Amino acid sequence: MQERAIETRRNILEAAAKVFDERGFQAATIADVTAEAEVTKGALYFHFPSKEALAEGVLREQDGQFPTPERASRLQQLVDTVMVQAYRLETDCMTRAGVRLTLDQRASNIDRKGPFERWADTCRELLEAGQRQGEVLPHVVPADTAEVLVGAFAGIQAMSQAYSNYADLSARVGALLRHVLPSVAHAPVLVSLDLSERRGEKVSAELLALHGEEPQRGRPVTVG
Repeated sequence: MQERAIETRRNILEAAAKVFDERGFQAATIADVTAEAEVTKGALYFHFPSKEALAEGVLREQDGQFPTPERASRLQQLVDTVMVQAYRLETDCMTRAGVRLTLDQRASNIDRKGPFERWADTCRELLEAGQRQGEVLPHVVPADTAEVLVGAFAGIQAMSQAYSNYADLSARVGALLRHVLPSVAHAPVLVSLDLSERRGEKVSAELLALHGEEPQRGRPVTVG
């Protein structure tokens, strides 16, 4: 019975992600989600008492995705974190829905700052670790750089969504990193970083293989 409840909850979250991604928080309704999930309102309310709780569930589900693999180079790990997020936006409805909810100013009853804070904390910790091991320039303030990077990514992804429905997001994020990192990294470290357009795809395949899962839907994956 517990396994069935877990499966139903997951099904509801996937349906909610699709609806929020397509319609936004304000336009989405509980009826839309129950129709997409093919469940009753009673089944949905058993797991999520309100539309706000459902949106927060989507945000938590996005937060629960596996972190990128640890690297000897903390700046490469930072690059991988950003590029994997870009690839997830291209291929994963849950991630797209989470980002849309985070940026939706009309979703005033949910904690929209939480995802920004958590991602900024991850970037800050990697920059601090990189600074301790001599990769990051001494004048860099990791907390400031982390917030600039997260904010810039939010703008870049919004542009990509408007221009190409995320088809060019990895290329745009690569350009963002090539502009930001020279002000952050020592030159020898900078030239060693893999900023290739398909980096997020390769790391995603590596990450999912580590956890015994299938690659996400998207372009064919080549791991190297």
